Amino acid sequence: MIVEIDGVALHLAHPDELSVAWVGQEEVMRQLLAAWLVVDPQDLPMNPRLLGKPGVGKTTLAYAAAKRLGREVYILQSTVDTRPEDLLVTPVIEGESKLRYVASPLVTAMLRGGIVILDEGNRMSEKSWASLAPLLDNRRYVESIVAGIKIKAHPLFRLVATMNDDASTFDLPEYIHSRLQPQILIDFPERHEEFAILKENLPFGDEQILNYVTDFLQQAHSADERYTARDGINIARFAMKLAQQAKTAVDPEILRTSIVQTLGEEALRYVPRS
Repeated sequence: MIVEIDGVALHLAHPDELSVAWVGQEEVMRQLLAAWLVVDPQDLPMNPRLLGKPGVGKTTLAYAAAKRLGREVYILQSTVDTRPEDLLVTPVIEGESKLRYVASPLVTAMLRGGIVILDEGNRMSEKSWASLAPLLDNRRYVESIVAGIKIKAHPLFRLVATMNDDASTFDLPEYIHSRLQPQILIDFPERHEEFAILKENLPFGDEQILNYVTDFLQQAHSADERYTARDGINIARFAMKLAQQAKTAVDPEILRTSIVQTLGEEALRYVPRS
């Protein structure tokens, strides 16, 4: 799809289509949806920030929330190399002496009234964040120096940033801190929620295996270990694959092997006793 702004043709990105579901922890879902609400004609949506350990489901939550609203979702993966033009408009050589301007997922969401997920935003430099400053306040626009145009956000446009609570490559500038609010913390799930997450992702998994892995994860959480449901899914999947290849049932020894191969020897301290 192509949109023209001030005589410049922008080639838009395609929305992301993922097969994910948010299980449990409805309170953080409620908080995220509330942040996006507009309660008065003079009100504006907020730009929430999802914080938590890697693998706790920040991106899944953001995507599931957007889908609950029936909206297109665009994911922009942030890295230390993300440049302002990567966030906005990128020029691409097309034929001899001709440029094509390609809109980023963020700009596409702005134009189409979609929802953009800035994934792992704490990886970006201040220069990249600075290009988004007018979008994150009541101006709600960005300026592309490359294309020489100002792009205004559709009233239905929403943004959410996910950030891991580990050491950031760059410190988030204070003026961006105040624009990315509220901060919504996603913690480890309760046992029944974690089991439901494993079941959702591994509907073909034996319940005995899923219970074993859930107990393992809960032991790790109690020690504030950084293992998450994503690790548990990988442990269970690999154990089932090992058993399938050996043409045997999944037993504790196979599960221990899977834990070691997935997380390392030190993870065995959290193996269930029975």
